[in-house]
Amino acid sequence: MEIKSPTFSRLDKAQFFRTLNKRVNEYFKEKNIKKTGNWQLHLKTVIMFTLFFVPFFVIFFVKVPTLVYLLASVVIGIGMAGVGMNVMHDGNHGSYSSKNWLNKIMGGSIYILAGNVYNWQVQHNVLHHTYTNIPGHDEDLDAGRVIRFTKEATWYKFHAFQHYYSIFLYGLLTINWCLTTDFKQMGGYIKRKLSYGSEPNPTNLWTGLVISKIVYFGFWIVLPLLFSVASWWVILLGFFIMHYTAGMILSVVFQLAHITEDTINPHPNDDNEIENTWAIHQLLTTVNFAPKNWIVNWYTGGLNHQVEHHLFPNISHIHYGKIAEFVKQTAMECDLPYFEYQTMRSAVIAHFKHLKDLGQKPHLA
Repeated sequence: MEIKSPTFSRLDKAQFFRTLNKRVNEYFKEKNIKKTGNWQLHLKTVIMFTLFFVPFFVIFFVKVPTLVYLLASVVIGIGMAGVGMNVMHDGNHGSYSSKNWLNKIMGGSIYILAGNVYNWQVQHNVLHHTYTNIPGHDEDLDAGRVIRFTKEATWYKFHAFQHYYSIFLYGLLTINWCLTTDFKQMGGYIKRKLSYGSEPNPTNLWTGLVISKIVYFGFWIVLPLLFSVASWWVILLGFFIMHYTAGMILSVVFQLAHITEDTINPHPNDDNEIENTWAIHQLLTTVNFAPKNWIVNWYTGGLNHQVEHHLFPNISHIHYGKIAEFVKQTAMECDLPYFEYQTMRSAVIAHFKHLKDLGQKPHLA
């Protein structure tokens, strides 16, 4: 059955986004700075790739004890998540650089993270950023039967414990990318003729996906096995630990931004229209967290400023701290909400409390 995408209301009496967009544009013009990344992002890119690759080459060329090998795998996972949030993410939004070729290179770093550019751009840039938190359209809400993220999802008895077991499943995010998710998504997106730019060429996409997976597993598993850098089970366990570390970090950051008791899951009306404009919809479905925590700000690539990212996805995360001032001011003037948790701890508590409510209250359906 064809999925008909909803439209958004055009009625904004307070002219929220028009006012906000004007203020943001004036800021960049007055400061004479680009909306893309700067030296701070370039330095961070070097640091993240160093975290990602240096431990790998150390354990590849130097015989180390098993414990050191596994600890290095944790560091690689931290670097992997860091590359994803800071480099790949900006690249695929076209905000890393004003040069398109550089954005493509940085966006293409998703291949060394076990992902696929086409799938990411459709799932994230098109579906998630356009239809944020809308059941049936935003795939980030779909965790199958195992986790109930919305009241629309079917309730099962085991969901009563999801606020306990979900955290362990979050770590499987990226390993699912490389094993199953990419193949399922590509098949579905090609069938629906979804794209982010030019119309997809199925033959090229499938060929690229298969080749990239062969290269990926060849680099991370086959080469270490061929050169006997460690016992086979250590290599496989290290690969799993790397992915589990990255998956845990990425999943938690993603969920804190949208799955809390504050955000809503709006449905289109009988005319298949969402009640609010797209920009106001982003305010109602998105949450910031730990905005003053410099470590969280730096490492998550500004994804803790999710409100600003959703309103201005084509602006690099380097600028979100300043943009947040304009968003807060304009939202307050227009009597609109601006959801924000001041600490990482409060955001985590809010997320898992929401999971508990969804899991233990089947009447929320």
